[in-house]
Amino acid sequence: MVVQYLRMILVSGGAGYIGSNTIIALDEMGFQDVLSVDNFLNSKADSYDRLEKIIGKRVSSVECDLADRNSCLELFENHKITGVIHFAALKSVPESVEKPTLYYRNNLDSLINLLEACKTHQVNKFIFSSSCTVYGNPEEIPVSEESPFAKAESPYGLTKQLGEMIIENFCTLNLEFNAISLRYFNPAGAHYSGQIGETITGRPSSLVPILAQQAAGLREKVVVFGDDYDTIDGSCIRDYIHVSDVAEAHVLAFDHLDKMDSNYDVFNLGSGNGNSTLEVVKSFENANALKLNYEIGPRRGGDVEKIYASNTKAEKVLGWKPKRNLNDIVTSAWKWQQNSPDRS
Repeated sequence: MVVQYLRMILVSGGAGYIGSNTIIALDEMGFQDVLSVDNFLNSKADSYDRLEKIIGKRVSSVECDLADRNSCLELFENHKITGVIHFAALKSVPESVEKPTLYYRNNLDSLINLLEACKTHQVNKFIFSSSCTVYGNPEEIPVSEESPFAKAESPYGLTKQLGEMIIENFCTLNLEFNAISLRYFNPAGAHYSGQIGETITGRPSSLVPILAQQAAGLREKVVVFGDDYDTIDGSCIRDYIHVSDVAEAHVLAFDHLDKMDSNYDVFNLGSGNGNSTLEVVKSFENANALKLNYEIGPRRGGDVEKIYASNTKAEKVLGWKPKRNLNDIVTSAWKWQQNSPDRS
């Protein structure tokens, strides 16, 4: 019956870090029909086993490379999709500096293919996983949604800038199509159960899982990239936001698509505060009663000096406000590391 598909949401990259947490949030907030699609470049299929333990049912899923146009169109032909939450993308800043064309093709081709499939099959609800990297090195902080794009510091950041431009233009040309870009800052931590977190499939580039790996003895040391920035202690400042808060924001944004004054909007997702790399290291040590082995290294290509968000718009319009803090981030990350497939 058609009724069972009325709220079927395609979650691209649903086996991944933020995607899997968003599937949990969707289920908790009453969205029962979810289809996950993933090609497992940044994830593992056993995410679905762990999701089943948490939500009590098997998530419908398809293995598919959305950067392949024919595969993407076939996916929409075979399933009655009514909305899309698009996470699927390569996401490592340093890797994007080393392999720029890989990031251009993968991140932009998948987006373009999805938009084409949405138009072909009259799917008019779309949430885009964007990033604070669109702001580059901002002149003023905290950054708001009105802050201008600066020169992208990495190919990854450029793909997010171009992705937003493509979606906004698509909305201009298709007035029945409603889309929101969510610019989140540094998602970190894990689901409180310790069953869903960031799976490391290659060289990790995010600070918190690197700290967890070092604490678990999986890496000899942690390198802090630079201590000569114009910050409180010389290390980079970022806005760390718990992944469960980010996931819940995606569900609120999806629910907001029918209520927008225009058919395209953007929101920052951040805590509203900045923490330096060294502050996060100390927080991880103190919260988990551990001692980390770290050293100061040279600056890393593609890194911005400092950035954190103004989240006033998301709070006012979406009713979203972070519920978790840095302590929750580092304790949940360590719990996940002790339970995860990457613990040894």
